[in-house]
Amino acid sequence: MGFKVLKSGLLTTVQDAGRRGYQRYGMAVSGSVDVHSYIYANILVGNEPTEAVLEVTLMGPTIEFTSPSVIAITGGDLTPRINGEPAQMYKALRIAKGDVLSFGHIKSGCRADIAFAGGLDIDEIMGSRSTYIKAGLGGHHGRNLQDGDMVEFRRENVIPANIDIREMDPPIDWTGDYTVRVVLGPEEDRFTDAGIGTFLSSEYKVTNSFDRMGVRLEGDVIEHVNDANVISNGIPFGAIQVPDSGQPIIMLSDRQTVGGYTKIATIINVDMPMIAQCKAGDSVHFKAINIYEAQELFVRQKKYYFALRDSFDNYVGKLGSIPESPLIHNNNAVNAGKPAAVKAPENKPADSAGSIPAQQRDVKKTAQAGTFSATVNGKEYTISFN
Repeated sequence: MGFKVLKSGLLTTVQDAGRRGYQRYGMAVSGSVDVHSYIYANILVGNEPTEAVLEVTLMGPTIEFTSPSVIAITGGDLTPRINGEPAQMYKALRIAKGDVLSFGHIKSGCRADIAFAGGLDIDEIMGSRSTYIKAGLGGHHGRNLQDGDMVEFRRENVIPANIDIREMDPPIDWTGDYTVRVVLGPEEDRFTDAGIGTFLSSEYKVTNSFDRMGVRLEGDVIEHVNDANVISNGIPFGAIQVPDSGQPIIMLSDRQTVGGYTKIATIINVDMPMIAQCKAGDSVHFKAINIYEAQELFVRQKKYYFALRDSFDNYVGKLGSIPESPLIHNNNAVNAGKPAAVKAPENKPADSAGSIPAQQRDVKKTAQAGTFSATVNGKEYTISFN
């Protein structure tokens, strides 16, 4: 048993971490656009962090449960309700057979994720349950959910340990005005110094052209040295392409695998939820950081997930110590999750910030857990982890 879709909403699909390792064959990664909210939802209901969820866009579905369950709703606030009553977000919620989950108007953001304890009974294709609609692949029959669909749970009536303490504060304030951190490149040399300055100092507005593939922005024109054409190469999640129009395009989960427009920068993984929750009219600003800080924040985000999960799973009367969330480095963050101990970070300048403007050289040289080497602007660095 599981749930029946009474109303499908605008776009409701099954998503997880996506199909990793297949871009070389022309297969889009897909997966959840808000790469952190779906993990929080899974942690709250006791699933593995990368379990498949329902991703809801702008107008949520109405679903009736045909068996008991435990769910969590994270991401943008689309005013979820259970049996007509407001449902708390970022909390494990007990659901009875016959309960109805619905959504109202948008309060903030544009996408919500719904996790179900025990997971959804969806076949894996290329190691993922994610829906890629353009190819009719994965998810529920390769498409978004429709009225009358039945979706089963892989395991029924799963109650996670310590369910009553499984809640957290929303980690980001979805204000509609976001500053996201980027690592410049790989083709920043195809832009003039003035063009890069424009990119890092201007406000860009989200246009009506935004979907799971990408987000088109409009604002001051970013100047190229010559033109925007390059030999087609791979496109990572969060890459910012700038075509001849000089207007940036941020690439998301259903992006094509390669592209021939210049890429001025890539948004760091930690800040991608803000882009995932953008809607038409929202403002985006870019701040360049060094590769070291980007790597450190990524590792800290992963450690934060594990610590948050352990604090729920191993609760023995009080919440354990949880490292600070890397979101506290961003002005849009309002909380680091309810159980987290948050303290102000100590920033250390790097020896070299390459082409990053002096006013944005706010970086660290060390990260955690391991060692790796990187070459930046022709200089090799070794990064040590504690």
